[in-house]
Amino acid sequence: MLRIDADHPVSFCDGLRRRDFLHIGALSFVGLGLSSLFSLRAQGAVDPKRNSNCIFLFLVGGPSQLDTWDMKPNTPSEIRGPYRPIATNVDGIQVCEIFPRMARLADKYSLVRTVYHTGVNHDTGHQRMQTGRVTLGGVTHPHIGCVYSKVRGATGDLPSHVLLPRSIGGDNLNHGQDAGYLGRAFDPFYLNADPSLPDFVIPDLLPPDHIPAIRLEKRRSLRQIVDGTIRDFEKSADARLLDTSFEQGYRLISSGKAREAFELRREPEDVRQRYGSNRFGQSCLLSRRLVEAGVPFVTVNMFDGVNNDVNWDIHGAPPFSPIGCYKDQIGPMFDNAYSSLLEDLHQRGLLESTLVVAMGEFGRNPKINPAGGRDHWPNCATIVLAGGGVKGGRIVGVSDEIGAYPKDRPVTPEEVMATIYHSLGIGLETELEGPQGRPITVVDRGHEHIQELF
Repeated sequence: MLRIDADHPVSFCDGLRRRDFLHIGALSFVGLGLSSLFSLRAQGAVDPKRNSNCIFLFLVGGPSQLDTWDMKPNTPSEIRGPYRPIATNVDGIQVCEIFPRMARLADKYSLVRTVYHTGVNHDTGHQRMQTGRVTLGGVTHPHIGCVYSKVRGATGDLPSHVLLPRSIGGDNLNHGQDAGYLGRAFDPFYLNADPSLPDFVIPDLLPPDHIPAIRLEKRRSLRQIVDGTIRDFEKSADARLLDTSFEQGYRLISSGKAREAFELRREPEDVRQRYGSNRFGQSCLLSRRLVEAGVPFVTVNMFDGVNNDVNWDIHGAPPFSPIGCYKDQIGPMFDNAYSSLLEDLHQRGLLESTLVVAMGEFGRNPKINPAGGRDHWPNCATIVLAGGGVKGGRIVGVSDEIGAYPKDRPVTPEEVMATIYHSLGIGLETELEGPQGRPITVVDRGHEHIQELF
């Protein structure tokens, strides 16, 4: 995977840190690190008429449809929950009271209220909602952003897919967020740092100011590192791959454009406050900066797990979150970040060319449990889409009277993936080389995008 952090820096005798040049791509001399991400090209076409960007907001934990975007105010209290719906700026669309800013922007986004699958645990839900498939027979499928990296190809000095701010569950990319059978060359470039911290920097993206350019230049050739130690390796295909990767890594850490994209301090303080002084808010702001700079796909994990801080996983009893956190913390956190992101993209003329997707791994049980929360419920969930050609102010699908199952227009994860690919201009028949060289289409054949959104 491509990372820009390192917990244990190692210094060379000249004072230059090893991580400044190697850990940027987790370089290793066995060919498992930074590879030809910047040079490989897809076997499939991107429609130049679409070719949108994507900001993929993954709402880790699984938001409750009944306490967010598909409320049932006329049901008994154990179904409707503690919150009330409020009107939006589009007739006929209501959202939860925890989203007052979002309510004023309903003409910019659409809701799909009938997404369903069969994965009852977080891991399976993560896979289904980010790849359209689940791991079977040892075949791990790639995250949709990794597929886009493969199909779209290089984007200059910046990565094709950046994941913010941390991976789910620790240091390893998993849960449907890695490149799977595409190989580590297409793993996302992930931050593993908190952009809301006052001292936030990208230490491995930008070499220290005191390092003269001439000393950087000395490290452009990978041969200076391996010469005289692994001569046979130098002649191998892996070495040639690594040499290309090192050159691209050098371009990344020395690129003024890359440096500027990650420098949140360039944003006015009032803008940063609008997004929210928290990890998710500042990650959303950073995603906007990255898209502006030329990164075509950014994934933002709202949380990195479900057992630590409060999150969407409202089982009610510790170590899980109480349902009240939606009003006190989670709702305002999402409302400010999401609304500011849409407003900024719209004002900068980027919303039409940038798909913004917000979704979790599943919905929540319609009936409140004895602990006062809601449990996992993959049978019905709501997702939110805006920009990238998606028309705003629409509702797709109707759930039943208690929000338990789709009543009209059920939508599968495959259709969600197909919709994202359609917005990005990737043909659904595009084939990728899977395990043992078998061709695999980006979406299982027979699935179409949600046409009502376009």
